[in-house]
Amino acid sequence: MRCNHSFLLPVSSNARHYHHLILSSLPSSPSLPQLLQAHAKLVVLGLAASRAAVGHLLSLCAICHPSIPIGYSLAIFSRIERPNSFACNNLVRCLARGGAPPRDALLFYSDMRRVGVPTNNYTFPFLLQACSGDPDVLEGEQVHAHLVKLGLDMDLYVRNALIHFYALCGEMGRSRRVFDEFPVARDVVSWNAILAGYARAERMDVVEEVFAEMPERDVVSWSTVIVGYVQGGILEKGLSLFRKMIDKGLMVNEATLVTVLSACAQLGLLENGQFVHGIIRSINFPMSLNLGTALVDMYAKCGCIKLSIQVFDELPQRDVFAWNAMICGLATHGMGKEAVELFQQFIHEGLHPTNVTFVGVLNACSRAGLVIEGRRYFKSMVEEHGIQPEMEHYGCMVDLLGRAGLMSEALELIERMSIPPDPVLWGTLLGACKMHGLVDMGVTIGNKLIELEPAHDGHYVLLASVYAKAKKWEDVIKVRKLMSNRGTNKVAGWSLIEAHGSVHKFIAGDKNHRDSLEIYKTLEMVGRRLAEAGYFPDVSSVLHDIGDEEKVHVIKEHSERLAIAFGLMVFEIGHPIRIVKNLRVCGDCHEFSKMVTKVFEREIIVRDGSRFHHIKEGKCSCLDYW
Repeated sequence: MRCNHSFLLPVSSNARHYHHLILSSLPSSPSLPQLLQAHAKLVVLGLAASRAAVGHLLSLCAICHPSIPIGYSLAIFSRIERPNSFACNNLVRCLARGGAPPRDALLFYSDMRRVGVPTNNYTFPFLLQACSGDPDVLEGEQVHAHLVKLGLDMDLYVRNALIHFYALCGEMGRSRRVFDEFPVARDVVSWNAILAGYARAERMDVVEEVFAEMPERDVVSWSTVIVGYVQGGILEKGLSLFRKMIDKGLMVNEATLVTVLSACAQLGLLENGQFVHGIIRSINFPMSLNLGTALVDMYAKCGCIKLSIQVFDELPQRDVFAWNAMICGLATHGMGKEAVELFQQFIHEGLHPTNVTFVGVLNACSRAGLVIEGRRYFKSMVEEHGIQPEMEHYGCMVDLLGRAGLMSEALELIERMSIPPDPVLWGTLLGACKMHGLVDMGVTIGNKLIELEPAHDGHYVLLASVYAKAKKWEDVIKVRKLMSNRGTNKVAGWSLIEAHGSVHKFIAGDKNHRDSLEIYKTLEMVGRRLAEAGYFPDVSSVLHDIGDEEKVHVIKEHSERLAIAFGLMVFEIGHPIRIVKNLRVCGDCHEFSKMVTKVFEREIIVRDGSRFHHIKEGKCSCLDYW
């Protein structure tokens, strides 16, 4: 990568006019074929060695799709006689974008210095960008030292690149030092760079402080904080800030929209998701693949599988990620046959499945009890598509076989696995033991799980429930005592319900809601109506050796029932009651919900830790198979 010092032949002003016309007619981010066509025209006009023409061509290589081969950029540069700063800076930029090792850009910079090509405030940001590709703080420090030596450390453009570089390297102390060094030499880009660095480091407390101090905020500032909240699991704050952003009339970008749709999906908040979709429609935002896939996923995870299908069908184009979202969405709603049919259509259209595609297909087979189909797809995954099973695929198969009572086949599959089984897989098998009342096998697996993960509360609870189902109360007490001695507490179950723009969260026995008195009165009324209709609580899931009357009282205050009572209070007839649970719904709450829909003629949609339950007229979409 040495600079060539031959002299240029004179180029006519007419030829220069043609080169400008040729290159300015290209799109802002041209493809390789478009660049090659333009380059060919320059060659025909005798401009292949013109600094102006080829420098412009290099600049287009630097900003276009990263798939442009770095060898092509080097070949273009080698034709320039007496390269100037503009051409050299653009080659550094090409090296930075093309995935070349940082050393290549630094060596080229060294060549520039040696032959006397002037550097400027564009050179160093491109060098720092090259060092950021595979963050190397030592090489970046060398660049930093050199720009200080050349007196460019006060330049705003250079300082912003330094703040961004150190933040990418996880060196927030150094990033903040550069940010604070010259307060007069910073703009909204400087603030956004430090904001993004703290968000990436999951320091949302500092992000909030910086955001509050910003003298000026743009869409990037708001988006950075929203993305930081959502990626950090602070979903409600992310959604709340998005609404404030919209209220201020700020334009949104695709990254923000996809992020808030992801938050809605994770929380199962349909009203919030529909609000975001409404924004997309109102501003006529282009429906990209990423945005369309996020909408398909959001509606599926918020319990509106019909709307998810509608969005999927209306997408202008669909890639494998969109298909995966739709297949997985159908699977979680127990629509196994529909998911399998969609997968067949996917194959028919010539698309290639991924490991995620088969997780969706196998999960669909498991939820719908399609044992024969599940075996066939598991086999075809390896033999026809060359995809080696991962833990999720084995988990789906063990779940499928376990639910169907084929325990020996499930055990045999685990023993034949090409990778060591993880605790989740054994937990799936333990759940099947509980379902089918296989106490001896359940005890063996449960004890094995507790040895593997002594701090995991779910293993103790599941083992205790196996004992409880067999009425072995002494063993239940031993498990609970062991759990207590090891300082492991059972995760509290909660239920969310969204009503008129607000999210209401309930835990078992909750008395903190502002409408708590009315909720419990409603729950008592519901209990009386269901008892008159023949409902009697199933208390087998209560892991205590206490009287049935006390067990009924324990079950009566489960979080899901409180949410249902609240839903009956706030939603008019005809509006579904949508509930999101963090744990798998217990058997009696499932029966309770079915009876409510029959007696009160309401529809209830529950997303638990396992799947969706669409309950109407006393029947559930899961067919009591979950």
